[in-house]
Amino acid sequence: MNSGVLPSAVIRWLTSAVAALAFVFSSRAAERINQEGRILGPLLVVTNSILFDTAQADAVVASMQIFPVTSAYNEDVSRLPLATNSSKIIAQISSDLSASRQTLRLFQEMNYVLAPDSQPLVPINFVDYPDQSDLNGGTYPYGLYPIPTNMPIEGWPSQTGDETLLASESDTNGIGSTDRHGIIVQPGAGLSFETWETFLFTNDWQAANGAIFDLNSNAQRPDGWTSGDAAGLSMFGPLVRFDECERGMVEHACRLVVKRSLYNSYFYPATHYASTNTLPNLPSMGQRLRLKASFAVPANWTIEEKAVLAGLKKYGALVADNGGFFSISIAPDDRWPDNAFDDFSSPGVNLTNFEVVQSTGPTEGPRSPGAPVASAGSNYSVTVSQPIQLQGYVAYAGAKPAILWKLYSGPGTTSNPITFADATQTNTIVTFNHGGIYTLELSAADGVHAVAYDAVVITVTGGFSLLGSLSGTNINLTWTGGTAPFVVQRADEFPPTTWTSILTTSAQTASFPAINTASYFRVKSN
Repeated sequence: MNSGVLPSAVIRWLTSAVAALAFVFSSRAAERINQEGRILGPLLVVTNSILFDTAQADAVVASMQIFPVTSAYNEDVSRLPLATNSSKIIAQISSDLSASRQTLRLFQEMNYVLAPDSQPLVPINFVDYPDQSDLNGGTYPYGLYPIPTNMPIEGWPSQTGDETLLASESDTNGIGSTDRHGIIVQPGAGLSFETWETFLFTNDWQAANGAIFDLNSNAQRPDGWTSGDAAGLSMFGPLVRFDECERGMVEHACRLVVKRSLYNSYFYPATHYASTNTLPNLPSMGQRLRLKASFAVPANWTIEEKAVLAGLKKYGALVADNGGFFSISIAPDDRWPDNAFDDFSSPGVNLTNFEVVQSTGPTEGPRSPGAPVASAGSNYSVTVSQPIQLQGYVAYAGAKPAILWKLYSGPGTTSNPITFADATQTNTIVTFNHGGIYTLELSAADGVHAVAYDAVVITVTGGFSLLGSLSGTNINLTWTGGTAPFVVQRADEFPPTTWTSILTTSAQTASFPAINTASYFRVKSN
């Protein structure tokens, strides 16, 4: 039941005046909104290490902004023009693979552990590429990384059978993966520690190399440096995770593996090549492939498949490594449904459904100057059916962006909860047809930069107007608004500890004997 339990709907029987509810404005901090327009809420705090395949980890990563909204990993490439040799690159990638491997595969590979900022630093010996590793204060060739005792190694647990996590850390038999990548994420510090060929020998950690990525920055690796991945890219940023697929959208570029790549060639944000092949139409490291907008996703495909394909159409995939398939990396999570990605291989998403786009550089696309800024105004309260003017604004330097208000969240059981006079105007009039707490989101999109978002929270009260009068020894109440049946309630103090129901009626009037003490009255409605 919605209640008229507000200053305007409660009467103390020593006065017949009823205060009118005016706009109540409050200041607020800016909302944290990611590149997809999803409101992130407060960043959740990690106090102990959390494995990736848990509801706790889902909640933490869902609250994270993983690389800035302007990052190449988070760049909307759906409108970018094609590379001049797009069809030739696709043909070359296809010809490098047997016919049975020319459909997109999803490999359960990279996993991660979330660690608190206070996680103790542990020495790790970089045995192959210490000169291209981030040592984090360690003494060459050792790095100092915040490695918890439960750091999973690539492939665990879905690809390692009954092997325990501890056994996988020191396994030299390659049960899970011979690449043995490891990823440690500190959400509080905004850092990702990523290693390759990672082993635990008794109490000593060893890896081929190590890279640290600042998840709050667009800074890339030094030119020519590798990372845990061949291209010098982050593995955590492009990883397809369980939590985002269950929400229905992969909100970033994916990590793509092809059979062969081009010698001495890489595109931003890649920093390293990994091939001696010189055929001119081989893809470069960091090259961006996009699923064609014309690819029709069957309605009966799984929510996980639809989430990946939606991401591939909007954010594409970055060539990150060489391998035996045309594949992207997903977390090796035992929670994936058995049929989560079966349709990718049969009937399949063929290589010919992809195209190659022209990549943008470090100061191009969303990283170029002149991005629009949106402000939705301050939070406030209104009454039902009270038209109000929104207080949003958009600042921009170039072409006028497309402006749009939308209902982000609110009472989910009512139809037509709000009406915008013109949702494309920053200061449009809006009317709320039902009570509740609503979040409205304002966006400004210029087609080049990341969409600018901001949100405002509006509390809409039930709209009761309650009046009272004394006639002889009787109290008379009348009210407007709400839906029958109505319950009249009384309390002896305010704010009350309890309310006592004294009358239920379908009318919008009530009369009852007065008593000799000060009383407060309210009316509740459906």
